[in-house]
Amino acid sequence: MKRLGFVMLVLLLSGVLFAEGGKEKAAAKPKFPEKPIEVTCLFGAGSAADLIARKFSDLASPILGVPLPVVNRTGGGQSVGYTYVKNAKPDGYNIVWTSNGLITAYYQGNIDFKQDAFRSIARISYEPVSIAVKYDAPWKDIVEFVDYIKKNPGKVRIGNSGVGTFTHLTAAALEDYAQSQVVHVPFGRGLAFASLLGGQIEASSQLPSEVMAQYEAKQVRIIAVTSKERVKSIPEVPTLVEKGIPIELILWRGLAVPKGTPDDVVAVLEAAAKKVVESEEFKKFCDQMSIIPAFLPAAEMDKFIAADEKFTGALMKKVGASKR
Repeated sequence: MKRLGFVMLVLLLSGVLFAEGGKEKAAAKPKFPEKPIEVTCLFGAGSAADLIARKFSDLASPILGVPLPVVNRTGGGQSVGYTYVKNAKPDGYNIVWTSNGLITAYYQGNIDFKQDAFRSIARISYEPVSIAVKYDAPWKDIVEFVDYIKKNPGKVRIGNSGVGTFTHLTAAALEDYAQSQVVHVPFGRGLAFASLLGGQIEASSQLPSEVMAQYEAKQVRIIAVTSKERVKSIPEVPTLVEKGIPIELILWRGLAVPKGTPDDVVAVLEAAAKKVVESEEFKKFCDQMSIIPAFLPAAEMDKFIAADEKFTGALMKKVGASKR
């Protein structure tokens, strides 16, 4: 009986030690997420970036079980927001909405770091740039507009969202194709259309979602988009490529966290992102915004971004928008 009691005591103590060890492991690796996840948007309220960030957060919150508040950290040519998240604790509770803007900000000299300062979660979407003119403008299509640029060097003013943005690069690429000078007028995200309607500029290079209300109200005409194929929500608008102008530019958007964020945390965020992108509500939102859902997993993002950096960097140097 004494021996049996001793064995039972040993087993009991072993169970206690095992349980304590399990508690230590659980304490070392807490459940994620356990608190709100802050989402940094690099552009202001009402911009396309802001709208998609807020819609994504609304849909991701019930999946992850915590709020995902969006904070607009603007300024410094996107450096403010990128730097904030880069320097945040790598625990998954600070996410940045990233894009080709990380590449353009680097080549403009606004930041001194690249993609390797972050860990990608996923690509979420992409969207083209649109070229819009006033509804009563004399140019019926993009071909006539380009011909006008060629015949009137230095007289055509094209509004964009800011120097070095994809809307600026689109106008610069069009200028390069026409081999004639245009005046680039930076306004900020979604603001150029007001000057377009007021006659201060001849055309606007903006994301389709930022001029859609004016397009539907027949205040402006979108004469071309920069995607390879026509946009589902505006199928009547041709692409530059189909009009014989070899310019194809796509603004992609994705999510990233600071370098050093654990694999299991990235996996949780990636899985949630995939569910959001595949949801019918997100697809409907994208259709309304002329955005194309385009999920790409974390494992493929670095290769994708490296290829895009090569293309975008070369384009920026070609049109004189690079400081590197």
